[in-house]
Amino acid sequence: MNSRMISFSLAESVDKEVDHVQRGNRLTKMGHTEKSAIINHEVTEGLETVSGSNGSKSHSTDQVTSEPNEVDGSKKNILASKKSEDMKKPDAPTIPDDFLCPISLELMRDPVIVATGQTYERSYIQRWIDTGNVTCPKTQQKLEHLTLTPNYVLRSLISQWCAKHNIEQPTGLANGRIKKSDGSFRDVSGDIAAIQALVRKLSSRSLEERRTAVSEIRSLSKRSTDNRILIAEAGAIPVLVNLLAAEDVSIQENAVTAILNLSIYENNKGLIMLAGAIPSIVQILRAGSVEARENAAATLFSLSLGDENKIIIGASGAIPALVELLENGSPRGKKDAATALFNLCIYQGNKGRAVRAGIVPALLKMLTDSRNSMADEALTILSVLASNQDAKVAIVKASTIPVLIDLLRTGQPRNKENAVAILLSLCKRDPENLACMSRLGAVIPLMELAKSGTERAKRKATSLLEQFRKLQQL
Repeated sequence: MNSRMISFSLAESVDKEVDHVQRGNRLTKMGHTEKSAIINHEVTEGLETVSGSNGSKSHSTDQVTSEPNEVDGSKKNILASKKSEDMKKPDAPTIPDDFLCPISLELMRDPVIVATGQTYERSYIQRWIDTGNVTCPKTQQKLEHLTLTPNYVLRSLISQWCAKHNIEQPTGLANGRIKKSDGSFRDVSGDIAAIQALVRKLSSRSLEERRTAVSEIRSLSKRSTDNRILIAEAGAIPVLVNLLAAEDVSIQENAVTAILNLSIYENNKGLIMLAGAIPSIVQILRAGSVEARENAAATLFSLSLGDENKIIIGASGAIPALVELLENGSPRGKKDAATALFNLCIYQGNKGRAVRAGIVPALLKMLTDSRNSMADEALTILSVLASNQDAKVAIVKASTIPVLIDLLRTGQPRNKENAVAILLSLCKRDPENLACMSRLGAVIPLMELAKSGTERAKRKATSLLEQFRKLQQL
């Protein structure tokens, strides 16, 4: 699938709590999957566009603070000197080349795989992509998509190697200090004590204490990566998962939103899944308050960035609940549902589930809505579904082809691009659909698109016109 099709304005849908920077991996510019767009309605890390994938940014209102990426010159010299001395020690083990990031040449702590199959430290390759590069630094090949996939196997091997050689593992927290990206440490022992006290209050018998504690955890979790690490280290995740079933509306809302914010830190995703959060999140999606449902959908998007999690979430009953939110939710809820459904439907096995849940009529309704506020999202999801045979049948049965042809004439350039891509998928090995499009007058707008559309639209239109020519020769 062309990466440009992945981005719709879904970036705004996930973290309403995290800021644009963390939203990085969402679907952004209609074709790329940015870092990870987990944006809660409060945080604002920088995910605007869902076009680059697997990081974490989102559409939010609060500003998330970031740590300085550099140390002053004197500290750099000291660190460089110390590293040089360490390397000279005769008994220092040689770090396997595969454990080193090709960009920084340092031991990786969060290795991720890019489209070419090469592995890099997440922060360095994300910085590379964020500066506009679309090639693999090591192979110089063009990246077919910008999704960053966690390399759990390599991470485990690095952890084992560090333990074997008695080397401090490259994690964020060690002995009450947080290791920053520049190699320096920040003492967080005081923060740890305060957060541990809050986590204990999450289990208090006092309803008011639980309310206050979960609200503060939510607030802390949206402020910084350090807080997300410390909150998880304090054992908050299993307790927060238990609070998802709370009858108190404010506790439930704050708990699901805190989990959303915590999921922005990659290592926390696995902890959330291990804590068995999905069934409770799906239940909130079905029956929670407006805000809780929105953030439940956003959390499912965040967690679904891992391929294995797409399977688990898809099998959990989440997809029908997301389709219902897509149809009947608040404007923000619909955006969040669209984001989650798009990502889940990247996995082939979930496409049939989405079709059976009625996603195609819901998307068609979005396309024909006079306000046209979510046409981008609808087309992007349809473009993902169109490769599935059941989805193709449902799309044709819902009389979507005339709507798509009309978009070729009147839509925005990006919508025309997606419309022609969907039509091309529907015609693949299906002369009946091709003949239908011809009867509906698709040829003229396709000829215009082949001349003046985006580069991708031109290619798709030309390919479709070629199929029309072959049909006429039969």
